[in-house]
Amino acid sequence: MKHIFTLSIIAIFLCQSAVFAQEPDLDRLRQVPQTESLPVKTPALELQEVEIPQSTLDLKINYWRSWTTIGLNANQASFSDNWNGGGVNSLSLGANFDHKSEYNKDNKNFTTQLVLRYGTIKNKDQLSKKSNDRIFWDNKFSVKMSKSWSFFASLAWETQFIEGYKYEKDPETGEEFRSHVISNFMAPGYLTESIGIEFAPDKTFSVRFGTGTARQTFILDDRLVYDDRESFGVDTGKNFRNELAFQLVANLDRDLGKNLNIKSRYAFFANYNEWSDASHRLDATLTARVSRVIHVALSTILWYDKNLVEEGEDVLQRSQSLALGLTYKFPR
Repeated sequence: MKHIFTLSIIAIFLCQSAVFAQEPDLDRLRQVPQTESLPVKTPALELQEVEIPQSTLDLKINYWRSWTTIGLNANQASFSDNWNGGGVNSLSLGANFDHKSEYNKDNKNFTTQLVLRYGTIKNKDQLSKKSNDRIFWDNKFSVKMSKSWSFFASLAWETQFIEGYKYEKDPETGEEFRSHVISNFMAPGYLTESIGIEFAPDKTFSVRFGTGTARQTFILDDRLVYDDRESFGVDTGKNFRNELAFQLVANLDRDLGKNLNIKSRYAFFANYNEWSDASHRLDATLTARVSRVIHVALSTILWYDKNLVEEGEDVLQRSQSLALGLTYKFPR
């Protein structure tokens, strides 16, 4: 039995060896994947010259900026004949034109501004009178010395459009009549040259200190040249006067709110030989916009100049108006 068991184990071993000998070599049949499964072709590089067409826009830098405002305003009051509260029928019309252009390049600036104002008022049983009449053209060239200070040179011209009259009443009939002419175009007319230093901390406010200022006063209407007294500071019988003076000009143009703006100009002029008789003029306008083209404007002028009034009259001249009008400004 022992020998039979041993022979059985040997027979089983020999059979398994025969089976394993007939199996294929698995290691020989395995395939390793390629490192680059997809073929990549590298194209040959070719350099060619390409001509880029020149732009046809021809863009240029514009150093100029301009603003223009045109306005018309009116005031009207009417009362019935039996109105017991008192009142006078009246109608007033006014027009204004403002243009400003600026040239800015590097530290240099040139500004030109033209202001035209004209208004008239007609009250019942009275002659029509001017409520406003002004031509003002200001030109200034400046060079920056620092952020807020500049050296400037300016040239300004100022006069009015048409004749102004003195009005009186006939003592017998009570009717109003024009007594005589008191002003006219270039009577007076002013030409002012000034050099000095300007302080402008921002775009809404500036002050000019014109330490070297010359002003020429013209009277080109002989009806206003008198033989017995001065006229607009011009000597008796003459049409021209030249003055050397100090001038201070302050400008403010600032938005107080979304639809509220204040614009003012104060001018101080003092002849070096007549320092105590300096002239002052303040022009101020408060504008409230109702819509894009409708506005309400409150304007006032205070003018102190002894050369503009006759002897014995109050030296301080005052003007005030409240108007509803149409204003168009471009660019918007």
